[in-house]
Amino acid sequence: MFRKLVPSTVTTLVAGSMLVGPFVLPAQAQRGYAPMPLPASNQVSDSLTRNDLPTGQGSFARDYVIEVKNPGRVVRINLESTVLDPMVTLLGPDGTTIAENDDEPGGSTNSQLFALLDKAGTYTIRVQTVGEVRTGAFTLKVGYYAPVR
Repeated sequence: MFRKLVPSTVTTLVAGSMLVGPFVLPAQAQRGYAPMPLPASNQVSDSLTRNDLPTGQGSFARDYVIEVKNPGRVVRINLESTVLDPMVTLLGPDGTTIAENDDEPGGSTNSQLFALLDKAGTYTIRVQTVGEVRTGAFTLKVGYYAPVR
């Protein structure tokens, strides 16, 4: 009897490699990997390219970091594109997934998520795509709010 292994559930780390979220960076890429800080405007217009992080599913991802010094606020993340079906993921300071969204409410393929930032530290916002188009332009917008009590 043979057991079929599903590639998305099996991760093999090669010596000199580094696990970054759901994918592995080879040793030669580690030196060049540095998530970009989100600008002070909390907005960026950028593009996913074939030079970004491969997701292992044929698409690419780009990471942005935000520093949370005063926890307890809610973050709203909007990811919009006219050429991609974008997906946004928020990773906590320990690298765990806090929230992710593929399609915002109302039927749009743009992404929107809300999450409570309950710990101080560096959070990562991962921009990627889930559709047939794997590269292209996007706009990322981040806002912060006091939680409703």
